[in-house]
Amino acid sequence: MTEAQRHNAILGLLQRQGQLSVAEVIRQFAISPATARRDITKLNELGKLRKVRNGAEAISTPRQSWTPLNIHQTAHLNEKMRIAKAAAALCSPDQSVVINCGSTAFLLGQEICGKPVQVITNYLPLANYLIEQEHDSVVIMGGQYNKSQAITLAPQGGDSTLYAGHWMFTSGIGLTAEGLYKTDMLTAMAEQKMLSTIGKLAVLVDSSKLGQRAGMLFSRTGQIDVVITGEDADAALVSQLRRQGVEVILV
Repeated sequence: MTEAQRHNAILGLLQRQGQLSVAEVIRQFAISPATARRDITKLNELGKLRKVRNGAEAISTPRQSWTPLNIHQTAHLNEKMRIAKAAAALCSPDQSVVINCGSTAFLLGQEICGKPVQVITNYLPLANYLIEQEHDSVVIMGGQYNKSQAITLAPQGGDSTLYAGHWMFTSGIGLTAEGLYKTDMLTAMAEQKMLSTIGKLAVLVDSSKLGQRAGMLFSRTGQIDVVITGEDADAALVSQLRRQGVEVILV
């Protein structure tokens, strides 16, 4: 991970958490105490965070959850649009695809909309968009509505094997040589139930997330078929993933 990528990742964590300690920065990015303090000092001088004793805090309040209405505020939007376009190109006519929640997921749905591809999702903003655009085949996974993520979550004993797709497209907080990490446990556990019923797993992450490790390990590298990320992705990590049999598409 380059310094610029690490700085973007630090700011992303700050926006979600509000505060970060030096110890957390060291642990999250596997860097030395001196590097962690130097990063915080530099970002403080640039006015992107506020340096405090033994850490940093966000200058503004944590950002609101992403919605289709504020897509222009989405970080790395151009890169995510390229990722979504490349992901859509993987889908063949008459296939079924599972698309999970998030900004890249919504952009992927826009790319697929109108094509002869069945979309299976529990992400209500995406489902609503596809229905409004009269997409031919939309399957909404059932369950209780989760307001914070705008998704439906099936009961713990729910039968996820009712749904199957040729592809599952998902993302997360970070991707390492070990696999994909997610921080929302309920969402991750619901998605994990479907891993045995899908044909291939495609991970869509912008390049700033490569090398990050946080939350829970959602899927090990051996379960991932394709990773689509930005052309600025860490070259060493890309090589590691490819050596483990993962197809990496840089856009």
